[in-house]
Amino acid sequence: MDFLLSPAAWLGALTIFALRVTDMTLDTLRMLFVVRGNKGIAWVLGFCQSVIFVIAFTSVLKNLANPLNIVGYAAGFATGNVVGILIEERLAIGYIHMQIVSSRRGTALAEKLREAGFGVTEIPARGKDGTVSVLSLNVRRRRVGMVEGIVHENDETAFVTMEEVRMFRRGFWRA
Repeated sequence: MDFLLSPAAWLGALTIFALRVTDMTLDTLRMLFVVRGNKGIAWVLGFCQSVIFVIAFTSVLKNLANPLNIVGYAAGFATGNVVGILIEERLAIGYIHMQIVSSRRGTALAEKLREAGFGVTEIPARGKDGTVSVLSLNVRRRRVGMVEGIVHENDETAFVTMEEVRMFRRGFWRA
């Protein structure tokens, strides 16, 4: 176990950790682009991710006697997932369909959203306790916070749901 104190053992494990963080970050981003239908970016990320994976994996297999390599590999896997998600959140690529159900201020809320430049479809509906307004709109992911702020300011009791949008055609779209 004296080899665990050697700088070479730690450097090897840290290299494997860094490779695996990079590999899994690319893998996480690649999967998100695959889900959104971005074939070209997914291909490039997949290619790079595969090369890095092979290098990291063979580095572990070359020296299985060093348990630090296995720990570095596992820690890099876990860390890479988180890093990939954090990067994807910052990029905020894609679109979200938002549905807002307001029992009191649907029309006023729709007008505020339109004033802010969003296309809103109002749908009269009936809920558990009576008439409600259902507002439907598609927004860029990076603009979701703005819509949430407008909703909160105008009807903090509104029920809001969101889902990913893969494709859309025509209609009003705020650039």
